[in-house]
Amino acid sequence: MEIKPLPAEFYSPFLSDIAKERKPSPIRGLYPLESRPGLISLLAGKPNSSTFPLTSIQLKSRSPTDPSQETTIEVSGKGLAEGLQYGPTAGLPSLCEWVYGLQEKVHGRQKGEGWRVSIGSGSQDVIYKAVMSIVNPGDSVLVESPAYAGVLPMFQALHCDLIEVETDAHGISSESLRKVLESWPSSKQKPKVLYTVPYGCNPTGMTATAERRREVLTLARSHNFLILEDDPYYYLYYGDSPRPPSYFALEREYPEVGRVLRFDSLSKILSSGIRIGFVSGPEPLLTAIDMHTAVASLQTPSLTQTITFALLDSWGYDAFITHTESVSAFYRSKRDVFEAGMQKHLATLADWTPPESGMFYWFKLLLGPDQDDSESVIRTNALEKGVLALPGTVFLPRGGKTAYVRASFSLLDEDDVDKALKRLKEAIIDARGDV
Repeated sequence: MEIKPLPAEFYSPFLSDIAKERKPSPIRGLYPLESRPGLISLLAGKPNSSTFPLTSIQLKSRSPTDPSQETTIEVSGKGLAEGLQYGPTAGLPSLCEWVYGLQEKVHGRQKGEGWRVSIGSGSQDVIYKAVMSIVNPGDSVLVESPAYAGVLPMFQALHCDLIEVETDAHGISSESLRKVLESWPSSKQKPKVLYTVPYGCNPTGMTATAERRREVLTLARSHNFLILEDDPYYYLYYGDSPRPPSYFALEREYPEVGRVLRFDSLSKILSSGIRIGFVSGPEPLLTAIDMHTAVASLQTPSLTQTITFALLDSWGYDAFITHTESVSAFYRSKRDVFEAGMQKHLATLADWTPPESGMFYWFKLLLGPDQDDSESVIRTNALEKGVLALPGTVFLPRGGKTAYVRASFSLLDEDDVDKALKRLKEAIIDARGDV
């Protein structure tokens, strides 16, 4: 089937007022002209690289195919020079090209389909810029509930009307989304964006099925909204069933593409401190994001992009995938240890569904009749017992009480898992008043 991207003018109603008001950088907008043969540039106030003291950077890394082997990568010459200087707002061309190749290999998306990429200082960076480029103060926004607590302040600062879409063990509920949209008051503008974390959702750990994703994409077309696909745990999938395709990939099944903004992160698979993520999506929306970057920070640091590219380029795509499979297997083993601990200590004190991706457990405390609030148990009883977790209320877009708790299992060894869940068991028993 021929891929038909939505036209550029389609996105004008989706851009926020601030995005429409933002003007291109008068300097950075001319950077591409510097590569014209024979041109002498007096444009940019770039420092002279001869004054930079760094002459080379040596990286050592474990081999993805044989972790017992260590490989050495040296960044020097032209590559280092690029990393030490100002670079393009959207990201260094070398890293951007690597990402294009990755999105084609993993999601089947090719250049020429109306989308491009932009590199950010972690995916949170480009998510924030996307929100600011699309959402106006007071807008209604569709948010799966419970939702990643780190994104809620973005919408709350804009005083958005957060419309909760239910989730369950199969991810976002397309039926809940349909009911919300079909009962929407005719006098009120419908939401133009849905925020969702489809793999290993933080906090629930749930992964949306392919059927649910297709239904959400169909609703996006019929009710005219964009999907913010925040997917930092895509490469941490360890479920027994085949990995469901991403929204970005599934969109190719429809007559037109261009309703998905996909956010990827290297934090969980390379380094959280290196702060490299990227967004893939329609050209007009990426332009708005880049204009934000140009005035906020000029660009994502060139040096971290150069280091990241040097590692990824030395591996190639197959070795990168091998590495991610090793990472997901690591977290599956962590999940299994935590699951054993939950069964041992909380089998009669909590309800849960084991996650298939990511690093979180989302479980409901069975506190007894008329007790549906985990807040005091976690912040008081559990803390006094020596265990720290997050009460579920911080993940509810509109606040409120909940008996749910989020626990991360990414760092603990088996002994600490056993101790933590034993202490949590004691805290729940105390709260219930069991004798």
